[in-house]
Amino acid sequence: MNHFPKIKIDPPAVIIGAARSGTNMLRNLLSELEPFATWPCDEINYIWRHGNREFETDEFTAEMANEKTVAYIRKQFARFAKDHPGKMVIEKTCANTLRCEFVQAVLPNAKFIHIIRDGRDAAASASLRWNAGLDIGYLMKKARYVPKTDVPYYALRYLGSHIYRLTAKKDRLSTWGPKFTGMQTAFEQNDLAVGCAIQWKSCVSKAIEQLGKLDQKKVMTVRYEAVTSDPAMWLNKICEFLDRDVAPVSIAELTDSVSKKSVGKWQKQLSELQVQQINEVAGDLLTKLGYVEP
Repeated sequence: MNHFPKIKIDPPAVIIGAARSGTNMLRNLLSELEPFATWPCDEINYIWRHGNREFETDEFTAEMANEKTVAYIRKQFARFAKDHPGKMVIEKTCANTLRCEFVQAVLPNAKFIHIIRDGRDAAASASLRWNAGLDIGYLMKKARYVPKTDVPYYALRYLGSHIYRLTAKKDRLSTWGPKFTGMQTAFEQNDLAVGCAIQWKSCVSKAIEQLGKLDQKKVMTVRYEAVTSDPAMWLNKICEFLDRDVAPVSIAELTDSVSKKSVGKWQKQLSELQVQQINEVAGDLLTKLGYVEP
């Protein structure tokens, strides 16, 4: 039995979701409400990977949550919570879809919100991110949370990624999003959007499997399409799940800007061939989730 360090942490809320599935939207909405706070950067994957930084994928097992790793991650949560007294910490890192049991081992009192989006929309949106330019401001915000001992390692990684983009025939990032087993092959042998669909399927199926093993009182699943259709209602439900009271007026004002215009956008962004190939690699999960007719 592991004897982890006793670092007191109030129960945080961990948002689980594949890339481009509404995790940012949900995190941003919650963090604007009085009872919640989140890191001032997109994700803290550097913190989650400390102690396992050289592991090839983001598919960490619960056994990888060793004493040193757990102590470091808990300390970062405790430090952030101390700077935001009385607030529930909201954490969102897409790679956590592949390691829910690891996250639960690190933060056993955490509550999980799993947001799921139509894989075709997620894949179409993710394709754009793979082709996006280097955002220095975005990287600098995340770099603030790189463990000091890991700085040289990640500096070399980013240098290699930049060189790849300059020399590769394909004008896109060398890698982006959660790293799953077989990722390199998936993107080398398929159209970019199809590779993104495989990535979506790997993340969503793994999250469903692992979250299903946890105490269901600590897990809530929502759909991107439902949240964007009635954001006020769903935000109320989420706050209730997190045991936090928020004035309905505050929620109503906050959700006025939420749009559902991106729902079904894949129909304009993807070609017929891409849709056919996505159905071949992810159609079973799309059908299981009700996005595709049996």
